[in-house]
Amino acid sequence: MSTKDELRQVEEDLTRLRAENQDMRDQIGEIGATDQVEISAMISQADEQVELIADLERRRDGLIRRLEEEEGREGAR
Repeated sequence: MSTKDELRQVEEDLTRLRAENQDMRDQIGEIGATDQVEISAMISQADEQVELIADLERRRDGLIRRLEEEEGREGAR
């Protein structure tokens, strides 16, 4: 898989995870205070997604740097 393809996939994953995370947080707000155990579990899951999003953002940044380096090397030829 090329760096561009990998970057495109990471961007797609980030978009999907951000939307899922927002949906989950919206659901938490709609549940109300009736089921604290379920709310707690959903908050934990949403927080784990935030960590995954941060990891993917770091990976994306690394891929962007790698792509810039690759393009720089090709331009020097």
